[in-house]
Amino acid sequence: MKTRVTEMLGIRYPIIQGGMQWVGRAELASAVSNAGGLGILTALTQESPEALAREIRRCREMTDKPFGVNLTILPSVKPPPYAEYVETIIESGIKVVETAGNSPKDFIARFKENGIRIVHKCTSVRHALSAERNGVDIISIDGFECAGHPGEDDVGGLVLIPIAARKLKIPVIASGGIGDGWGLAGALALGAEGVNMGTRFCAVKEAPLHDNIKQALVRASERDTNLIFRTLHNTGRVLKTSISDEVVSMERRPGGCTFEEIRPLVSGQRGRAALETGDMDAGLVWAGEVVGLIDDIPTCAELIERMVSECRTRLQAASAFM
Repeated sequence: MKTRVTEMLGIRYPIIQGGMQWVGRAELASAVSNAGGLGILTALTQESPEALAREIRRCREMTDKPFGVNLTILPSVKPPPYAEYVETIIESGIKVVETAGNSPKDFIARFKENGIRIVHKCTSVRHALSAERNGVDIISIDGFECAGHPGEDDVGGLVLIPIAARKLKIPVIASGGIGDGWGLAGALALGAEGVNMGTRFCAVKEAPLHDNIKQALVRASERDTNLIFRTLHNTGRVLKTSISDEVVSMERRPGGCTFEEIRPLVSGQRGRAALETGDMDAGLVWAGEVVGLIDDIPTCAELIERMVSECRTRLQAASAFM
């Protein structure tokens, strides 16, 4: 498969693993890259820039294929040392960076000086156009179906992807709600030149998650996610569990709730504990509506080869209608 995305990133198939906190580690990133996609390490999963450098070296021991690093930039009272993470990425010879959250404009020049391609994730076309003007190379457009933070516009991929593809000059990657070759074919038909998958790559053998979590993703239907933080205007999509049900209940109280009231339920460390121990009640498990499409736990290679085969079949079937 050949698109501008595969050419720019040096990969066989236009399939990118999303950067996911606690999940984007060397085991998963290397497996995705070895299977022909682009694996992504998550910078802030590592507790320091030095730890990220070690994880990059570990990933290189597992693959000789291209892989990237995700750097999510979020507003915080005590922000991580983003500039130090940037320098570690550069010094480690990484050639693809996925940025998300706030605009990466403060770091674009440094990345560009060092020949690094920037894939920026957006949930709206207006933000995508701004990122294009700032100099990013590829836009990953994230529809309302996605896990994590889908923004506040509530626009699904079927509308968002073709609008982005029409308005942007740089390549568009479709993100949110994609978990098989049918979705890949649909994304390409809508004007995207690749896809980004997060939740689907959580349910593969190489994902560094407890098997209880993977089995929960297999069992879940497309209706088994919750939207949290709606009243706080920072919407997040997570798997439906007792913890996320409690958060939703607190938000729906007369007068709602403050973030401080729900903070003990939603802390990142609690989420990490859930993923590592398999205790679904330990913390939030972030997941998208694509759980409805997940019914097995293949290897990354099996998943990607199956997706490519399905995509070709669906595109041929669609062309036959003409």
